[in-house]
Amino acid sequence: MTPPAPDVSVVLVLHDTAPRPAASLTSLVAQTIGRHRMEVVVVDAGAVGGGGAEAARIAAGHPELFRTVRHTGPGDPAAAADLGTGLARGRYLLPLGAGDRLGPEALERLVAAADRWHSDVVVPRQTDQHGRPVPARLFDRSRESVTFTDSALAWSLADTKLLRRELIERHGLRRRAGLPPGAEQPFALAALLHARTVSVLADQDLYHLAPDADLLPGPMDRLRAVRALQEQLDALAPPGPVRDAVRARHFSDDLPGLLRAGYLAEPTATQRRIAEEIGRLLDRHCPSPLFARLAVSDRVRLALARRGELAALRTLVRYEAAHPAPPVVRRGGRLYAAYPAFRDRRLGLPDALFELPARRPAPTPTWRRAARLVPPQVRRGLRGRAARLRRAANGGPGTGTR
Repeated sequence: MTPPAPDVSVVLVLHDTAPRPAASLTSLVAQTIGRHRMEVVVVDAGAVGGGGAEAARIAAGHPELFRTVRHTGPGDPAAAADLGTGLARGRYLLPLGAGDRLGPEALERLVAAADRWHSDVVVPRQTDQHGRPVPARLFDRSRESVTFTDSALAWSLADTKLLRRELIERHGLRRRAGLPPGAEQPFALAALLHARTVSVLADQDLYHLAPDADLLPGPMDRLRAVRALQEQLDALAPPGPVRDAVRARHFSDDLPGLLRAGYLAEPTATQRRIAEEIGRLLDRHCPSPLFARLAVSDRVRLALARRGELAALRTLVRYEAAHPAPPVVRRGGRLYAAYPAFRDRRLGLPDALFELPARRPAPTPTWRRAARLVPPQVRRGLRGRAARLRRAANGGPGTGTR
């Protein structure tokens, strides 16, 4: 007789660059949801350094909980993850990064929330190795329904979420082959865009990231992952607020982040390749209104990369490392951040790249705002009475009262 399907399947892929899985597997053994309600599918995709043997040893001690399969196809993490997803029998599944671990109540609470809210996706509160929520803005509170336009959902695009298996099957969601380990964002983005309800469970730390869980091998791999995500976004989201919200995350953080201090450590040939790929991404996926909303420093560094001005870009990176902020200059009633490239005749960058938002005047104190509501003749009378009181306090004339 075939046993009933569990409520949730956890899929764990072990590959050659994955951390040792002992913490992950031990946290799964400790789950409070009950063994009959969960299963763990472990896909060995060529783990080295004893990770595969470690997983086999722990799984052998809990045969009712673990299923271990060997991925014999090409060494592609995406194919291995899809193999595990295809073998999962639970109503929900949760991909778990090797080395990451779950809090003891994680699966029980996530499944309960998904059933209560009829969620297709539930995002668990995630913490880094220091116990800080990642990203903090998304996990300020639990919410039954969030979108890309009313929350920081665009900053949580890993697939490490509770996913309704029917959602994946209905839309035929698969991971994109050829991306580096950890670059599952296009798959997760598709799930989030297709989901009828995305929820956030934030009242308890549920998912603990391994110290290097969010690292990708290098800048060119990271750029390939960003390009794949932008192409997925083009295919699934029409132009508008949702697409802009996702893109704002990448063009204000991921891409400028590749052009900071770490950029100087790369060989010149790699620096040029990074700049060229960023230029292509800007041309294809960053419309002018979105670019204009970026911070000045990000606009300048991205513009220099797009133009291939490597020397000026390196100068900017060194300048920022040595100065907390550039001087602010006023020209024709406008304010500009005077980075080294500002009004450099050779570069010829437009002033608009450096323009700062107009500074708002200091808010009027509350008592002054209230005073404006008092009729002028009453204000004059009050001022006269105040003057008489001051003279009285100093012993001068006018000490009588009326």
